[in-house]
Amino acid sequence: MSAQETQHFWNIDRIMKLLIGLAIAAVLILLIRYLSDVLLPFFVACFIAYMLQPLVDLNRKLIHEKGRAISSIMTVLEVLAVVVGIVWLFLPNVIKELDVMNVIIHEVSSGQRPMPKEYGDIIHWVESNIRPSDIKSQLSELHLGSIISKGTSLLNESLSVIVGVLGWALTLIYVLFILIDYPQISRGFKLIIPHKYRDQAMVVVREVQTSMNHYFRGQGLVALCAMVFYCIGFSIVGLPLGIPMGILVGILYMIPYFQYVTLVPVAIICAVFSLSGEVTFLSLFGSCLLVYLISQCICDYILTPHIMGKEMGMNAAIILLSLSIWGSLLGIIGMIIALPVSSLIMAYYERYISNPR
Repeated sequence: MSAQETQHFWNIDRIMKLLIGLAIAAVLILLIRYLSDVLLPFFVACFIAYMLQPLVDLNRKLIHEKGRAISSIMTVLEVLAVVVGIVWLFLPNVIKELDVMNVIIHEVSSGQRPMPKEYGDIIHWVESNIRPSDIKSQLSELHLGSIISKGTSLLNESLSVIVGVLGWALTLIYVLFILIDYPQISRGFKLIIPHKYRDQAMVVVREVQTSMNHYFRGQGLVALCAMVFYCIGFSIVGLPLGIPMGILVGILYMIPYFQYVTLVPVAIICAVFSLSGEVTFLSLFGSCLLVYLISQCICDYILTPHIMGKEMGMNAAIILLSLSIWGSLLGIIGMIIALPVSSLIMAYYERYISNPR
């Protein structure tokens, strides 16, 4: 736009609307921060329901349901069955490996097992911060038989644990109800926008929805494949706690390059178990690095181009920046809404400010 057009565009009315909009946004941010503990289960449930929406549609087709209640319940039960099955299958092995890790740390720290000097700081940090024995005891609580045998002793648990369990239960309830009323909720967001700007805004919203569908569900499928690759790879090279680490890598794969954060705990696990004398740190950690290299090559150069197709409008650096900014403003809630909100702002800016048509 020319200088005259710019002056005409930024009149008093537009400036006041911009200031009022910024003030409303600031109030909303403060309100969300204040209510973050209450809103977090809802936002997490919205994200989970969004990811499970294709599975609900598939169940509807399989059972030929006109509504969504039965298919939504089926979807939640299917996901819970998968999660419980994974925990039931791998939990005993995880507890066993944590027990071995705890024995090694105890023997080295008590002087029963010789420890190289260079490992002193690593063992001290692990013993002070991770405490495998505590993790093992917490995981043992997941056994259904143990919970039943304790009976009313659960009432004696701390308030924070009870609130945490209720929070997860509330999230599950949110997920179920959001899945059932998903179409109505989607149409309801349209009514929030003033009628005067609704048509223009919905064009931007549809663009964002397309890119979000492409990114989240495509990246979710790639992350699931990466999880399988890392679990198999870590198991082949003999990394203790390889299954939990593979699952963690897959979860972090949803955020670009965050999977490499797991190199730190993988290195610590390799260092601790190398004290047993059965393996050396360099050989075990080098094998794990090879798993990272092979898995990343498969995911980045084979799976991602076929599953994701063309990339989303934001590159990895902008995605990380948006996650950092919104995470700093709103915590976990901000990280959940970071990509949709940032994509919405960029799409609006490109269509109506940078290149108005």
